[in-house]
Amino acid sequence: MSRTTLFVDVILPLAVPNLYTYRVPFDWNDSIAVGKRVVVQFGRAKLYSAVVRRVHEIPPKQYAAKYIDTILDEHPIVNEKQFELWEWMSQYYMCNIGDVMVAALPGGLKLASETKVVLNPNFDFQSVANEEQFLSDKEILVIDALEIRNVLSLQDISEIIEQKTVYPLIKTLIEKGVVLILEELKEKFKPKVESYVRFTEHANNEENLKTIFDTLERKAPKQLDSVMAFISLSKRYSKEILEVKKSDILKMVEGAEAAIKSLAKKNVFEIYEREVGRLARYDSENKISALNEEQQSVLESINLQFSGKANVDGESNKIVSKENSLSFGESRGEVDVVLLHGVTSSGKTEIYVKLIEETIAKGKQVLYLLPEIALTTQIINRLRKYFGDVVGVYHSKFNENERVEIWNSVLGSSNNQQPATNNKLIIGARSALFLPFSNLGLVIVDEEHDTSYKQYDPSPRYNARDGAIYLAHIHKAKTLLGSATPSVESYFNAQDGKYGFAELSKRFGGVQMPEILIADVKEATRKKMMKSHFAPLLLDTVTLALDKKEQVILFQNRRGFAPQLECNMCAWVPQCANCDVSLTYHKVSNQLRCHYCGYSIKPPTKCAACGDTDLKMKGFGTEKIEEELSIFYPKARIARMDLDTTRSKFAHQHIIQDFEEGNIDILVGTQMVTKGLDFDNVSMVGILNADSMLNFPDFRSFERSYQLMAQVSGRAGRKNKRGKVIIQSQNPEHSIIQEVIANDYLSMYTNQLLDRKNFNYPPYYRLIEITVIHKDVDMVNASAKFLADALKKHFSKRVLGPEFPLVSRIRNLFHKNILLKIERDASVGQVKKVLSELLIKFKSSSDYKSVRVNIDVDPM
Repeated sequence: MSRTTLFVDVILPLAVPNLYTYRVPFDWNDSIAVGKRVVVQFGRAKLYSAVVRRVHEIPPKQYAAKYIDTILDEHPIVNEKQFELWEWMSQYYMCNIGDVMVAALPGGLKLASETKVVLNPNFDFQSVANEEQFLSDKEILVIDALEIRNVLSLQDISEIIEQKTVYPLIKTLIEKGVVLILEELKEKFKPKVESYVRFTEHANNEENLKTIFDTLERKAPKQLDSVMAFISLSKRYSKEILEVKKSDILKMVEGAEAAIKSLAKKNVFEIYEREVGRLARYDSENKISALNEEQQSVLESINLQFSGKANVDGESNKIVSKENSLSFGESRGEVDVVLLHGVTSSGKTEIYVKLIEETIAKGKQVLYLLPEIALTTQIINRLRKYFGDVVGVYHSKFNENERVEIWNSVLGSSNNQQPATNNKLIIGARSALFLPFSNLGLVIVDEEHDTSYKQYDPSPRYNARDGAIYLAHIHKAKTLLGSATPSVESYFNAQDGKYGFAELSKRFGGVQMPEILIADVKEATRKKMMKSHFAPLLLDTVTLALDKKEQVILFQNRRGFAPQLECNMCAWVPQCANCDVSLTYHKVSNQLRCHYCGYSIKPPTKCAACGDTDLKMKGFGTEKIEEELSIFYPKARIARMDLDTTRSKFAHQHIIQDFEEGNIDILVGTQMVTKGLDFDNVSMVGILNADSMLNFPDFRSFERSYQLMAQVSGRAGRKNKRGKVIIQSQNPEHSIIQEVIANDYLSMYTNQLLDRKNFNYPPYYRLIEITVIHKDVDMVNASAKFLADALKKHFSKRVLGPEFPLVSRIRNLFHKNILLKIERDASVGQVKKVLSELLIKFKSSSDYKSVRVNIDVDPM
């Protein structure tokens, strides 16, 4: 055992800028290691689980190092490559590394500090036994309970004294010296344990088994049934397995619980517990199908670019030259990132599958990122048919224990030191980026343009696409970005030579692109031909599809029943009490609800301003579309797919499965239905309000409108028939709508690039958004002006604002934005350094200490 005095620098799960140093007890010198979790005291009495970043022998100069309290792990749970990603993310997105740690670790690996109360062993209870004034009745109740149970949580005490708030009572008991506070860390992850049954050594003998059969047949038929069930399930005579889950026997034999216990007492069964995984197991069923000529050509092009052997331009696939293959300032004679631009239904997934197969064959890991949990459901089913049990899934709808098991599986060791499931392929949403990969060979970012890859709150406000590119760089792996509608920035990087490029221009199997028609809502309204929110062309097309037993998808990018309730007399609209936004009506719950803070009220019966009772619903959301369609098509089976209907774990899966199996005729949804889903029988897609997207005040609104309309259009005519798309708009001649009709991405890209260059937006400039937040609007105005003036001294015209955003008050906190535009070739590191110094000065000012400042690098 080493007697050297060791210290550890730890990452705390708090928004503190620096690592904090603790001392290691001599006895633990051989146990401590980088990447292990330790329990430490920070502040007066709070305990936290922190992650060890460094082990060294240098004591801190500014404070006396406290001892670590406990080492939680036998083996490190975070590896060096993860730390490198965390540190890059902290630096690039200007956040604290503790914020990154909180985002990265699954909930089951983060420990919750829970206040516990114990009796003070040094307190003399006999001396105060007769002093009724010293202790109240409720205090005596608590003491009596502690004498029986030793330790109580605040929740326990609340229930005992039947009082919601117990803090004053506990404070009094502490001051009297009766109780002590015990800060106890509770580990959230609990391995799943399953009871197993097997024959004892006595019963496994054939002669003894015959005797057991004879005895049970005469005296205990239920026990005999249990034995027969065990033999059947264990396939004993084929020598395959000799143990069975107890739960499987209980399913076969009703009331077998008592019989199994009796058989254990009779030395027939041995019952034992074993840790098992929560994750379903799958076998690979299908061979990977062959690619068509265009797919094969693109696959070869991608591999050539990854290997650095491509050095000529192709007609349809731009091959980046060796001189241009720069990644993170480093030339390795090869391209690390390739953008695959493939039209909807062109077979991009088949190319991904081939690349995954090649990477796994080399013994390396693959990360497959998807923007939406809805999309993972369908892709998981397809990939598990090809790759079976090597596929692991990781996203926020999994519970804490399931996520920890995937983490341990990727890490390569489980808590009980048994071999972990070998998940070589991980599919997941953005949080899968943080898994402990050690041998990553390929990262695929599907639908790379999607805004769901961006985390907005809380910090770190990272983009998983960009994080994935850096993760691959750390592992010296390759990144493939795929999309039918790439982001302007990614397409620019490909054309500029920073990324490689490949293109699939035709739909797989010769399927035609859908026919796109415009329903002129303005003209139909003028002629009084609109039926509610539906143009005649849209309703006629839906009717035709249903008559042919085909399916329909209708897209409306707003959930709820109606965006707002309005007084016809004075135009009063009910507003949220906490946010500067109108309340949305939800008919199912009969509530007006705020989509920002969750505030809700019952719909008013009269106007709060003028008192008139003539209140009308304005606009329409997915809930209203669903209801009105049931009036037009009473026999049609209609379902809705939005945030309100997909809150539970398997909700996405159930809706998608029902639609695939033909149990739904019309699917109404928000942008969840636009992303890469593949349905055989969808012949018609309707976009109900294109104008709301096009008129949104944002420099990316035209790009996003094109992406959403092109993506949802791609759901039509996916397999063996040409689909039809109806776009409802009051401005049919809009350039974006015309580009969607022509499937002309390049025209949209060229026009957007020109606007971005003229007005100093990405990809020519980088953006950093600074948001000042406070409950007092005057304080927000003063502090935002102070900060903007300070920034303008350094960055002059590059600073825009401060300005209030569209929704300036959320949860009773006012927001004001300052936008910093930095030239593409400027030193971003130097800019962030100056900005950080200004923020430190700003936060140290006594006037603005209560003001919160959020930094969003590369806002979307």
